[in-house]
Amino acid sequence: MQFGVFTVSDITPDPHTGRTPDDTERVRNILAIAEHADEVGLDVFATGEHHNPPFVASSPTTMLGYLAARTKHITLSTATTLITTNDPVRLAEEYAMLQVISDGRMDLMMGRGNTGPVYPWFGQDIRQGIPLAIENYALLRRLWTEDVVNWEGKFRTPLQGFTSTPRPLDGVPPFVWHGSIRSPEIAEQAAFYGDGFFHNNIFWPMSHTKQMVQFYRQRFEHYGHGRADQAIVGLGGQVFMRKNSQDAVNEFRPYFDVAPVYGHGPSLEEFADQTPLTVGSPQQVIDRYAAMRHEVGHYQRQLFLIDHAGLPLKTVFEQMDILAGEVVPVLRKEMESDRPADVPSDPPSHADRVAAARAAGQVREQQAAAADHWTGKTAENDMDAADAVTR
Repeated sequence: MQFGVFTVSDITPDPHTGRTPDDTERVRNILAIAEHADEVGLDVFATGEHHNPPFVASSPTTMLGYLAARTKHITLSTATTLITTNDPVRLAEEYAMLQVISDGRMDLMMGRGNTGPVYPWFGQDIRQGIPLAIENYALLRRLWTEDVVNWEGKFRTPLQGFTSTPRPLDGVPPFVWHGSIRSPEIAEQAAFYGDGFFHNNIFWPMSHTKQMVQFYRQRFEHYGHGRADQAIVGLGGQVFMRKNSQDAVNEFRPYFDVAPVYGHGPSLEEFADQTPLTVGSPQQVIDRYAAMRHEVGHYQRQLFLIDHAGLPLKTVFEQMDILAGEVVPVLRKEMESDRPADVPSDPPSHADRVAAARAAGQVREQQAAAADHWTGKTAENDMDAADAVTR
């Protein structure tokens, strides 16, 4: 099973000092967190995508491309890639490029995001969020799996004879998760394609998470991808740990109270009771997260929000050290102790997907693209051609 960390990239003042890092410092700290996660042996680092303050991670592929060269083992992912407001043509190009650069050591999570104003900023209507997610992802898959695409839809200009470059590594697209907190349509989409489903349940009680995951599992089996218990599931969460649980509570409370995502609302105790947020000793984290498989079934990826709410970089490193050194080894052993042999313990790696595609005869050698009769022409040439037609 995979264990890792994700960032929402918030810029939040330290409640003790009042100091607020600038954008440059925060970005560089996030890169340092990812490198430290690789060094201590965590399995995954994922970054969100935001286009509004107080969040700074607006270009996930730039960040992850840099990290591909700086890390050795960790899987690089997103937590979320906005399928609604990004052009699927750009997504196809950018993530295939990241796949090539990282030698397949990546995957990505598609989602609609939870910031309403982002839609008009990118020329879209939030009321079309679900249809956008469905149409854009269908096009993205075609761009990755077909060498030449002719396409026409509702939300972007048509494509005629279009080839997305670079082509996916070894002819196999990246593995895709679909992330959703509350939309069953997104769980349905994941199930339809046989992709992974990630329920980032940092805001919700386990009863809601269980309902969403069960729905995805049922639909995964309905579409013939395998048994419900073999579906690929990931969960989000958040922890803050110290050897003594009360020390953890006392230290984390000021940060919780100012957190831009969930601060200024329920108390720390109320929030921890109703969501996966666990503030206490490493053993408390182990006990709580090990029990989640009894609610949602055996799952493959657990990511923790670890750097939120203005926590100093030194403290974040300490949390990752505890996570990797004391929590993950025990959790991994516990999670695998009763997993059926035919239920996957990990999401499929790039090598797994290549082997499966080859066994099914679905991998083709990359071919040089046919001549492109448009690229390289000047705007004046095109205008002359248009004038000739009108004359």
